[in-house]
Amino acid sequence: MRPPLHSQRLPPNMPGYRGTVELNTQDKLRLDRYAARLGILSRSQLKARAAKALVNGKPVKLSCALKTGDLLELHWNDDVLHDLVPEDIPLDVLYEDNRVIVVNKVQGMVVHPAAGNWSGTLAHALLGRVAAVWPSASDRMRPFIVHRLDKDTSGVMIAAWDSEALSFLQAQFKARTVCKSYIALTRGAPREDEGRIAAALVRDPCNRKRFTVSETRGRAALTRFRVKQRWTLNDGSVYALIVLRPATGRTHQLRVHLRYIGCPILGDPVYNTHDKRFPSATLALHARRLTLVLPGSTAMRSFTAPVPRRFREFGLIGHE
Repeated sequence: MRPPLHSQRLPPNMPGYRGTVELNTQDKLRLDRYAARLGILSRSQLKARAAKALVNGKPVKLSCALKTGDLLELHWNDDVLHDLVPEDIPLDVLYEDNRVIVVNKVQGMVVHPAAGNWSGTLAHALLGRVAAVWPSASDRMRPFIVHRLDKDTSGVMIAAWDSEALSFLQAQFKARTVCKSYIALTRGAPREDEGRIAAALVRDPCNRKRFTVSETRGRAALTRFRVKQRWTLNDGSVYALIVLRPATGRTHQLRVHLRYIGCPILGDPVYNTHDKRFPSATLALHARRLTLVLPGSTAMRSFTAPVPRRFREFGLIGHE
């Protein structure tokens, strides 16, 4: 039986995880170990970010023993940047004021420090920008990460300069009023020019770093797509440029959904195989446009990141 929804609430402006516990055996497992196993946060990161947890609606310690079927809700501070050293890393700034900054994240940049990436992240770069661009306000301005992109996904991202702006922006992401548009180059093309992919995602039991589609469990995920262009090469192989609009924001959602319909993203090292026609391809996924309301305003604003050079280097797509 599914546990009842929790009656207590954790802070809405904190990032987190919510799901039903799934263990391979009937044995119990510590909450912090379970979170680390899922790849959410390591045990040390849970402590450093002051994580709070509910199990079946009741507050528990991170050492709590979980069993299959428990409903786990976990939240943590995502703005613990005071221990980071600012770094002078160039940023492609699309918009900036004293409340927010919108950047075009380059491929290969990690958003937030984590195991194996303790420097060179977007968080380090934003701290460095505060010192360089807003020196007179550095005592009250510091970056808050609002949302994330995978390391190898490039494109538009927004960050906040104060906690109120963070809460304002995160409320829009939570209410799903933010419009996100991506472009991807795929190997293979959908049959339809437009459509939707509604398929729940779960962690791949054979590889905990991957996700896969499940018809019986997992977190609901919805992606709308439109095929902008198709190419058929001399050998009969087909490629496509697809515009993607995720209605949900699951980890690896677009990559898994496109693989699910037989159109894996070109250069995806996790969900695609090596392509002999484009042997040097890196992940061809780009966050193209972000539309939302900025703090202090009521009007929707759109920010667009240019099509990256790597898309054109395949020789499939021209300049826009």
